[in-house]
Amino acid sequence: MPRQSLLGFGCLNQGIERLKALNCKKVLVVTDAVLNKTGLVSSVTDRFVAQGIDAVIYDGTLPNPTTANVSEGLAMLNRHQCDTVVSLGGGSPHDCAKAIALLATNGGEIKDYEGVDKSTNPCLPLVAINTTAGTASEMTRFCIITNEQTHIKMAIVDQNVTPAIAINDPELMLGMPAGLTAATGMDALTHAIEAFLSANASPVTDAVASKAIKLVAQYLPRAVKDGTDRKAREQMAYAQYMAGMAFNSSGLGYVHAMAHQLGGKYGLPHGICNAILLPHVMTYNLPVSAEKLSDVARYLGCDVYGLGAQEAAVLGIKEVCRLLLEVGVPASLTEQGVKVEDIPEMAINALKDACAATNPRQGTQAEIEQIFKNAL
Repeated sequence: MPRQSLLGFGCLNQGIERLKALNCKKVLVVTDAVLNKTGLVSSVTDRFVAQGIDAVIYDGTLPNPTTANVSEGLAMLNRHQCDTVVSLGGGSPHDCAKAIALLATNGGEIKDYEGVDKSTNPCLPLVAINTTAGTASEMTRFCIITNEQTHIKMAIVDQNVTPAIAINDPELMLGMPAGLTAATGMDALTHAIEAFLSANASPVTDAVASKAIKLVAQYLPRAVKDGTDRKAREQMAYAQYMAGMAFNSSGLGYVHAMAHQLGGKYGLPHGICNAILLPHVMTYNLPVSAEKLSDVARYLGCDVYGLGAQEAAVLGIKEVCRLLLEVGVPASLTEQGVKVEDIPEMAINALKDACAATNPRQGTQAEIEQIFKNAL
């Protein structure tokens, strides 16, 4: 967990005061071109300058951040002798910033740290300012970077990439378009459900995951329908944060292991990949997770009174499908241009992904291939 986490409307100002307390002189702001063009980045960096903190902006982060993005950002950090990294945006800038901050103190290339806790030194001071309600990357030890040579998304799961300060000010989320709101919200729901079903789940992770599921089910449709709904935006910020708390400790599952392959191979949006795969992986896990899936159905708001675990679980899976339709997320991988001939390679790599280890039902390559096909 970050040493400090700030949530709620207006907390950005408090976060900048905390940033000043780090005694930093010059920060590298890692963001993307879209946020920079909208003026959001300058509105934040102007506040830095007012506090006597210089800011250098790297806005080259791609939607699926790459090894090249990390190298470019690191070179800029070194060239300008920045002493702190600030990520501003959603999961992509946060992950890119984490990788830059890690290499700044550990050296080497980011591929050297693929896996779990491969680094030795804490990263450069890192502050994550979040603008979406989905990835929870602003507070986790997870960092996902695409290897441009192999087209595989590398999972760096390392306590040393956890930001020092996480800032979730819903004011920054009010302008999110409906499509992005839906995709990131379904990412949060996937985090919560996979963490709840994880082989490493505990009473602690179950507590925050279950609350996150309830909040997403209640407030995501509202946030998609009306982006200025302040109550919905704030509750989604809490939901995605709690989902992050859950999977940060319990791990994830096959949805993420498979979605990483789709992102690496085709450059598809992570939230969309998760959303399409989620009901299919829930169905795959049903034989070993019926009881917990019946709980998921209740958290989603389904009336499961008098139903057995199996029936209730199926109702919950159907509710996820209904929610996907309500928020306008695409229903199939075919719509995203996924080719059946690429499935065997993606299945092999999914089983190697760090997220696969905690799926409650461990499968074969053939079974993973079938899940991909079911989602076509």
